[in-house]
Amino acid sequence: APGSAARVLVDAPCSGSGVLRRHPGSRWRLHPERIGALSRLQGAILDRAAGLVRPGGRLIYATCSLLAEENQQVADAFLGRHPGWRIIPLREVLGSQRAGPLADGPDLSLDPARHGTDGFYARIFQREPT
Repeated sequence: APGSAARVLVDAPCSGSGVLRRHPGSRWRLHPERIGALSRLQGAILDRAAGLVRPGGRLIYATCSLLAEENQQVADAFLGRHPGWRIIPLREVLGSQRAGPLADGPDLSLDPARHGTDGFYARIFQREPT
């Protein structure tokens, strides 16, 4: 029901740029028009999912993309449209020692060259209590 979930995970459809290391041929699907369309879809999904979260609950936005247009920009735009939300830094969830190697800022950001994994991004939002 709307406004009743303690946690909602949005594993958004994305370009898949985070798997280029394993699937180099997928780079041919990375077109600016497609990235723009995906970013708009990601924002719409995030907006809809936000309505499911209860006050004090959390919304996790995740992609397997390396592109800021699908990651930070979508997440920042969400905050611009939804002033009743705040970012929960990864270090608050995992602790500073565990979060340190995984994030340069508040978000989880895995890079194939740095972490030896597929690319992955996540930001945690919390709905302010009413």
